[in-house]
Amino acid sequence: MELKPISKEGIPTALQKAERYRLLNDSSAAESICLDILQVEPENQQALIMLLLSITDQFVDDTGEEVRRARDVLPRLKDDYKRSYYSGIIAERKAKALLHRGGLGVEDVAHDWFRDAMRWYEKAEAARPAGNDEAILRWNTCARMLGKHAPKRPTREELQPVLGE
Repeated sequence: MELKPISKEGIPTALQKAERYRLLNDSSAAESICLDILQVEPENQQALIMLLLSITDQFVDDTGEEVRRARDVLPRLKDDYKRSYYSGIIAERKAKALLHRGGLGVEDVAHDWFRDAMRWYEKAEAARPAGNDEAILRWNTCARMLGKHAPKRPTREELQPVLGE
């Protein structure tokens, strides 16, 4: 079935609707709206960020494909800060989704995702605009989550000196 295009004039309202659907936990509807916007304006930064966030909202049901789909959006973001910040968001949300789903050894895997998120947030912090503390706030959240969900095995960082990497 061929999709119907939206008008350029309808983009601001469509962005509001996408945000509203995200807030209502209907991330697949938000994702669909973002894709419609991007058909008309492929470089629309708001729509790209909303698309990425809509995809990460679906990590709880992740089949492995969602992380790749979210990461595919990153090169389309125009500034280094946003690419780093949203790389951190992807990793942090993957960690939280793993913890939410639960299972044997999940804290260990989530730990690695949180540490990856923190590395991205540190990179974003170095490139942040003056007065923008988003990356610091996210880094602190990850640090607190790591404190609550300590891994039961040595971490990658702890093993590297032993493995000689």
